[in-house]
Amino acid sequence: MTDPKLRLHGVVKRFGTKLVLDHVDLDVSRGEVISLIGSSGSGKSTLLRCINLLEPTDDGVIELDGVDVAEPSLDADPIRRRIGMVFQSFNLFPHMTVLRNVTLGPRKVLGQSSREADTLARDLLGRIGLADKADEYPDRLSGGQQQRVAIVRALAMQPEIMLLDEITSALDPELVGEVLDLVRDLRTQGMTMLIATHEMEFAREISDRVCFLHAGRILEQGPPERLFTAPTEERTRAFLQRVLDLG
Repeated sequence: MTDPKLRLHGVVKRFGTKLVLDHVDLDVSRGEVISLIGSSGSGKSTLLRCINLLEPTDDGVIELDGVDVAEPSLDADPIRRRIGMVFQSFNLFPHMTVLRNVTLGPRKVLGQSSREADTLARDLLGRIGLADKADEYPDRLSGGQQQRVAIVRALAMQPEIMLLDEITSALDPELVGEVLDLVRDLRTQGMTMLIATHEMEFAREISDRVCFLHAGRILEQGPPERLFTAPTEERTRAFLQRVLDLG
């Protein structure tokens, strides 16, 4: 049994007196895809933000390759370079072209030359069918195209893990498919991913494991074919039934 790529043990997060993450334990293997499901407010997004050190934890351990990266004395920036994160809002710089959005990080943070960064960016954009949009500005793109660019921007930093936080929730339904296709491609390439999502069918299709969060705890987890068809926890069953009823 190889050591996990990412390990969370006893992770606690509070906002004031509100307990948002309640002693979360989770091991993530290299190349594993894990979907986080649960009602809004269950802690999915906060968990991803803690992993990426955008939120400090109040207790517990977050290990990346065996090193506790949540240790307050550590510089967070080198850790964030290894963990890409994509949000539900695209967060593209509106005054920069698509190409500049994608190349800014590799040039400023990774020290790549403009030629090197441009070559990589154009290659990545070509792979997702947006090579002809390199010189466009974000407001000239559809929401689905902007979200794909946001994912490519994260990939250009050559992360070891990708965290995807409700990346389709701001999209019109007809644009969701093109973004999910890109995530499918990442899975086939062996990218380690944690995905907070409300897309149950997608979670079922793409995940090695699905975790159901309730009140800041991972209440139940397992292979998607088991969790979606025969959940053991009553709250999991109630959540899935509610999702089914809503279509």
